[in-house]
Amino acid sequence: MDAARIYVFAFLFGLVCSRTAWDDDFSASTPNIIIMFMDDMGWGDLGVFGQPSKETLNLDRMAADGMLFPNFYSANPLCSPSRAALLTGRLPVRNGFYTTNAHARNAYTPQEIVGGISKEEILLPEILKKKGYVSKIVGKWHLGHRPGHLPVERGFDEWFGAPNCHFGPFNSSSRPNIPVYNNSEMVGRYYEEFKIDRKTGESNLTQIYLQEGLGFISSQTLARRPFFLYWAPDATHAPVYASKRFHGKSRRGRYGDAVMELDYSVGQILDGLRTLGIHNNTFVFFSSDNGAAVMSGPMQSGSNGPFLCGKETTFEGGMREPAIAWWPGRIPSGTVSHQLGSAMDLFTTSLALAGLAAPDDRMLDGLDLRPVLFNNSLIDRPIFYYRGNEMMAVRVGAYKAHYWTWSNSWEEFNQGINFCPGEEVAGITTHTQEEHTMQPIIFHLGRDPGEKYPISVLSKEYMAVLKHIGPIVEEHKQTLVPGMPQLNMCDLAVMNWSPPGCEKLGKCLTPPKSQPWKCDWPH
Repeated sequence: MDAARIYVFAFLFGLVCSRTAWDDDFSASTPNIIIMFMDDMGWGDLGVFGQPSKETLNLDRMAADGMLFPNFYSANPLCSPSRAALLTGRLPVRNGFYTTNAHARNAYTPQEIVGGISKEEILLPEILKKKGYVSKIVGKWHLGHRPGHLPVERGFDEWFGAPNCHFGPFNSSSRPNIPVYNNSEMVGRYYEEFKIDRKTGESNLTQIYLQEGLGFISSQTLARRPFFLYWAPDATHAPVYASKRFHGKSRRGRYGDAVMELDYSVGQILDGLRTLGIHNNTFVFFSSDNGAAVMSGPMQSGSNGPFLCGKETTFEGGMREPAIAWWPGRIPSGTVSHQLGSAMDLFTTSLALAGLAAPDDRMLDGLDLRPVLFNNSLIDRPIFYYRGNEMMAVRVGAYKAHYWTWSNSWEEFNQGINFCPGEEVAGITTHTQEEHTMQPIIFHLGRDPGEKYPISVLSKEYMAVLKHIGPIVEEHKQTLVPGMPQLNMCDLAVMNWSPPGCEKLGKCLTPPKSQPWKCDWPH
């Protein structure tokens, strides 16, 4: 952030802080909402969940001041579908963020993807506008980079960040570097104006994203407008990065540096809310889009704690996420909820907190968690684990039933790509797609969180669980109406060659001839 922007933020922050008290009508208004959604951060990366280095002091304090969710899930084991589910409250198979090009394949939004979030879907910020909320996304979008799919066209009032992952650097003649946007126009590209040193892992992007978030909070507070901040930094996605201040600080290596900087940033945001006097009127939720990408190795990925495998899989390590809710004065401090939660619940819960009705013209998968947050109640509900177009597993209570198993293909595995390094479980982490619909593999996740010891199919316990779970799965499948798949087609011509604003910077590139093809999703 340049000196002028730091000065403006400091001025706004000081001006807001100079107010001695808030007007009663503002204090009693709809709460501010902040969703902090990390990228590839694992359940086991937080000290409060047992990470031995104990380097997440701010997140651990957030948990001590709020509510910890040990049983919280993403809606998908991959970034784009998970984020689409968060903002729509619907499974990716309903909202269209999946592929039918092959069975049970993960798909996302690389530069060459033609599609994006469907116009038929209603996103959280679009509804929050009805109550006067001002919404901003900071960081990674990942729901489509073409016209009609970008955040400011889908309900967000402001955006600072990028439409895709920070892969690169690329040769601009064959593949452009990813653009960074300020609202509706690009202001540079990763590895060019926004540096990421692949050799050292140094970048100040997290600091930029922190200041963007703090500035937005301060300006909306000054204007006395309710706000929704979707803070989505991506430093823990390979190639991981951290700023010079945090470089080499962690006992965990480069990935740990990134976690420490994100933890610091969370602390800065929460402290900022207290300083501004709006902490008692702000709901904050912290989580991650999918499990740690353990296939990237320990320098480039995190920990999924005791859970099996990681990102891309529907084992616990792929979808069980760190999760903390924080709202001083409303959410009892130091509490632990054993509610089965989902990122999709944040859609429904945020609307309920804002006093808004959820859409009633479509099936929603997210629950209103207010009884959980305020009374520590438990709501009976299943968790469905999808990989592409296939329901792979379901959790009901403490039991999880696998109807399909697959880690990744033998071809990938033999090339050194391992989704379950050091965790191969015979008959479970299979390298071919194995169907178990006639006799699901069932685990008790309380006794066996690592999914290593299936319950005997001959036992009374197995028969009782199957009798209970079977009708739940059958009802789900019978009532499921899949959305039109948005992640089937690719085309090099649609990449980020000439984003809006490129002409002002002299950064427009010439695209190749359009030659669309069906995307190949290997896993």
